[in-house]
Amino acid sequence: MKKFAVAAAAIAMSAATLALTTTSASAAVACNREGECWHVRNHYAYKPEFGIVVHEDGWRWGAADHYRWREHPGRGYWRNGVWIRF
Repeated sequence: MKKFAVAAAAIAMSAATLALTTTSASAAVACNREGECWHVRNHYAYKPEFGIVVHEDGWRWGAADHYRWREHPGRGYWRNGVWIRF
């Protein structure tokens, strides 16, 4: 019975550790001056001259706004229809 209690305690501690270290999978929305938007997994420090605005996860543009989705893997940003890596 003692082995069972030790095993149960180890399983409970493992589950608690996993729950505390798991992060939510959120993605912010970044948009440039030209209206190109994409998801970002991390909050990068875009230079002000890039003209990038980062919105919180779940942000949506309004009916009168003129944006378009341009997804791309990796780190970077869209400028004039071209993906710029950094």
